[in-house]
Amino acid sequence: MPTDLPTKLIIGETLYDGVSLEPKQNMAIEFSGSFITDVRPASLADIARASARAEIICPGFIDIQINGANDVQFNDSPTVEGIAAIAKGARKGGTTHILPTYITDIATSYETAIAAVANARANNVSGVLGIHLEGPFISHRRAGIHPPDYIRAIQEKDLELLTQSTCGVRLITLAPEEAPVDVIHRLTQSGAVVFAGHSAASDDQMSIAISEGLKGATHLYNAMSQITVREPGVVGSILGSNDLYAGIIADGLHVHPTNLKIAQRALNSRLCLVTDAMLTLAGNTTSFDIHGNAIHRSGNQLSDASGRLAGAHLAMDEAVRNMMSFCNTSLAETLYMASVNPIKAIGLSDTMGSLVPGYSASMTLLDNQINAVATVVDGRVF
Repeated sequence: MPTDLPTKLIIGETLYDGVSLEPKQNMAIEFSGSFITDVRPASLADIARASARAEIICPGFIDIQINGANDVQFNDSPTVEGIAAIAKGARKGGTTHILPTYITDIATSYETAIAAVANARANNVSGVLGIHLEGPFISHRRAGIHPPDYIRAIQEKDLELLTQSTCGVRLITLAPEEAPVDVIHRLTQSGAVVFAGHSAASDDQMSIAISEGLKGATHLYNAMSQITVREPGVVGSILGSNDLYAGIIADGLHVHPTNLKIAQRALNSRLCLVTDAMLTLAGNTTSFDIHGNAIHRSGNQLSDASGRLAGAHLAMDEAVRNMMSFCNTSLAETLYMASVNPIKAIGLSDTMGSLVPGYSASMTLLDNQINAVATVVDGRVF
């Protein structure tokens, strides 16, 4: 842990530390470099020298599914500069770290996205944990807004690329029923996190995927097989599991509030808020296209001419507020859906997701109305 770097101090009137659901009052968080060095009740001396203070502080929000922000779409700008712009836009909603999400595209174009993330991390772009590849190994039956011409089966060349990547966290969304036996196992054995998504899988097919290391589901309920009387589908397999995680879009458009409640009660600490945000988030763009399919923003809804949803116009602090409103969840458990739970889902809970000494100095600062006012990303205050 660095000891020769300037020490910073932030005061939280209410602190949710990621360890307990019980808040602590009037706490000082001290950090040096990118690590927390002390968390203690704030003294008068602490208050006098604090560089910032907030009404609420919690572990940094983690968005494991964000397609764009700040007028930049990752698929269109898979560059270090594009990633930095998206991370900056996400911070306006309190998100400290992202997995920039590259959706289904031509052939192995995802190689460019992986290289960009690796370069962004090598160049210390703040808040980039890795990459989320959402496709192209998905089901034509549940394509959603993904361009159908580019959906395809995973091949040996893909496995060679995806199992050797060194870009940080690798979250890969695929349709389990389209993956040959042992594919998910090979991916997870290489350190990748595999989620089911854009999938028509049966419960039996999900069971095989789980045995091979499947970790969860992408945007639960959306673009996946639903629960029927005799077939649980992807949704039922996730909700009925004991250890699977799920991302969910709490914008009031993608998932009915009652289904949000069901997911929260079934998954609890394994439910992860995601934005699924597009370039409109924290930007001025109101219209764009996905491989020639024109997308328009109307209020908070992004959709094509047929009304099909195309990502979301949603910030993470808004998702937290929505979840509390729709589901009457406590502040602590809802904040953790945006911070602690996703960190656990992607396997980084040994170093992140708790505001305790030795952990990453990454935190979200909020006012009492749950609006993000600032972020600290690996010791950098934004």
